Amino acid sequence: MTGKIIALVDGSAYSESVCQYAGWIAGRMEASVALYHVLGRREGAKGDLSGQIKLGARSALLAELAELDAQRAKLAQAQGRAILDDARALIEAQGVTDIVPHLRIGDMVETVSTQEADSQLIVIGKRGEAADFAKLHLGSNLERIVRAAKTPVFVANRAFKPVERVLVAYDGGVSAMKAVDYVARNPLFAGLACTVVTVGTPNTTVQQGLEDARATLAAGGHSAEVKIVEGQPDTALGELIEAEGFDLLVMGAYGHSRIRSMIIGSTTTEMIRTCKVPVVLMK
Repeated sequence: MTGKIIALVDGSAYSESVCQYAGWIAGRMEASVALYHVLGRREGAKGDLSGQIKLGARSALLAELAELDAQRAKLAQAQGRAILDDARALIEAQGVTDIVPHLRIGDMVETVSTQEADSQLIVIGKRGEAADFAKLHLGSNLERIVRAAKTPVFVANRAFKPVERVLVAYDGGVSAMKAVDYVARNPLFAGLACTVVTVGTPNTTVQQGLEDARATLAAGGHSAEVKIVEGQPDTALGELIEAEGFDLLVMGAYGHSRIRSMIIGSTTTEMIRTCKVPVVLMK
């Protein structure tokens, strides 16, 4: 094995897709898979209730609450191990055998940040098990992970589909240039049909940027097409993906914002939300 990818699973409808894409990626990159299921601290560990009920008359209730809390933690951990077992089986079905499951308790972003140093890619589902209800589950952590990660992030859509055609969004920015170079050099993209697209008004500068991107890909063995389409980036890219049947979008994510909220760029966020194919994000 030449590297490692991180796959994050939470038992949601997207976890199966995450595992299938992780298996496909690991096979092409000859990488091992570090498989993570992260429990929130309230799920994974017994809380300290000793300071909440002081009176001796309530000691029995305190004991019952502590026991109930411990049972919940044990159940959450048992469920986590079951999710990891199922996930491992799905990845093994793709022909990958070097898989190491990890059950962690804590913050998902902290977990990724501490484990990504020797990884080549992070694979995560677009939405999580409780994305509509709880702010700290996988889906709502996606933006935090993209923002914090130094490693490229592969955002899986709900249904796995073998990748044959790749669309690279190019705007001339640093992260977009990194995305082109990543596609050119990474064995994940070897033999796949590549198209580089810029959303904007055709002019000499835009055309030259596309030709530079094409040359970079050619140096990596890709005979890439280039396109210029007009419109709003999120809408235009989505329409192009639908119309021409692309299977994967590669694009640069915006870096850290000076705004206090520090959200990733609005175009990136919208593309993740609406795109029906997986998205690889480069910082």
